[in-house]
Amino acid sequence: MKFKKVLVIILLLPLLSFTAHKYYLSLTQIEYKSESKSIQITINVFMDDIETALNKVFNIDLQLTTSRELLNNDIYFKKYLKEKLQFKINTTPVNFNYIGKEYDGDLVFFYLEIDNINNVDTIEIENKILTHHFPEQQNLVKSKANKKHKSILLSAKTDKGLLKF
Repeated sequence: MKFKKVLVIILLLPLLSFTAHKYYLSLTQIEYKSESKSIQITINVFMDDIETALNKVFNIDLQLTTSRELLNNDIYFKKYLKEKLQFKINTTPVNFNYIGKEYDGDLVFFYLEIDNINNVDTIEIENKILTHHFPEQQNLVKSKANKKHKSILLSAKTDKGLLKF
């Protein structure tokens, strides 16, 4: 009897590992580079979630990582991020430059940069990435400036945060 239970668990375990993810989380990493006077930002999100959101928002069919993927998809990524992500450095609103993206497994990594930043005392971030389509979405922000590390967890209900260095 005990052997049968163990056998069932062993057989079911691989099947459970291939189910779709049931949590909604993005990671935004922010690092101030004093030598280049810039802030470098890396955002990673689940590919299927960002694809679902952009397909609905822009009425398109991205089909990421397939032979039918839209060739000009960076236009949609850039526009979406500009709408959903805002920064203030030292209480001053700033714009970011969209550098590009890359795919890694089931994740999309976005690379952004904010130029001409002489110093960083505070970073205010508003992050609404995926929260409209996935109310359970959480957006973790990790930052490094002036040799200090700060983090904040944002959500649909609390989409703004202030990081003080």
